[in-house]
Amino acid sequence: MSTKRTYQPNTRKRAKTHGFRARMSSPGGKNILKRRRTRGRAKLST
Repeated sequence: MSTKRTYQPNTRKRAKTHGFRARMSSPGGKNILKRRRTRGRAKLST
């Protein structure tokens, strides 16, 4: 019997955790977006 892989992709869960709205909801997340903007990221979040 083989074990399950660790990464089981789920689009909704990913968006809820790492999405733009999740980032904007906390002050720390806003800081992350601010840093990524100053670095000139093409994609800020998923």
